Amino acid sequence: MTIQIAPSLLAADFGRLADEAYAVADAADWLHVDVMDGHFVPNLTIGLPVVEALVRHTRLPLDCHLMIENPDRWAVGYAEAGARSVTIHAEVAGAPIRTLREIRKAGARAGLAFNPATAVQPYADLLAEIDMVLLMTIEPGFGGQEFIDSLLPKIRQTRELISAHGGEIWLQVDGGVTEETIGLCAEAGADMFVAGTAVYGAEDPAEAVSALRGLAAASAASADS
Repeated sequence: MTIQIAPSLLAADFGRLADEAYAVADAADWLHVDVMDGHFVPNLTIGLPVVEALVRHTRLPLDCHLMIENPDRWAVGYAEAGARSVTIHAEVAGAPIRTLREIRKAGARAGLAFNPATAVQPYADLLAEIDMVLLMTIEPGFGGQEFIDSLLPKIRQTRELISAHGGEIWLQVDGGVTEETIGLCAEAGADMFVAGTAVYGAEDPAEAVSALRGLAAASAASADS
């Protein structure tokens, strides 16, 4: 299992996004961008113009998580803008197969996200259409929340679904990922981790990314042994 860390710009200084991206460029694998519309979730963040600017000013690939209504209309635009991964939510995708295929056709990895209360099993037939499953481990909308421990079985069950399906599908967790929780998630089967406050709230964001990676790798190795 290859561990990947994607610092979330939701916890960064929005007035210095290029600098904040540069701060983790040598340590992280991806840069996670939370796009929120104030409707699907109560928060309002950044949109397509900022993503287009980030593509030009960071060498990290962008992992765009669309927490928006009507992702079928907007998702492909993020892929066309240069995002290397675009994730839509199962709860609001009206035509998920078509949208996921359009994301891939535009050259990005396609992800499907699930809120804490949304079961993954009913969407198992869509695994052939996606490159990543994203499990929210907090209620989406705001950073800095505590990890919901009761979701660990859901991570394990999703890993089992992915393993049964086969192929190269990443399992991402997003929300409350810290030095105290990342090992639990890795042991349960996650291999891609979104961390916001744990990275950008640290004195040295790059060092924080490296520490999180080490903890996740150690737990994953222990689980495999």
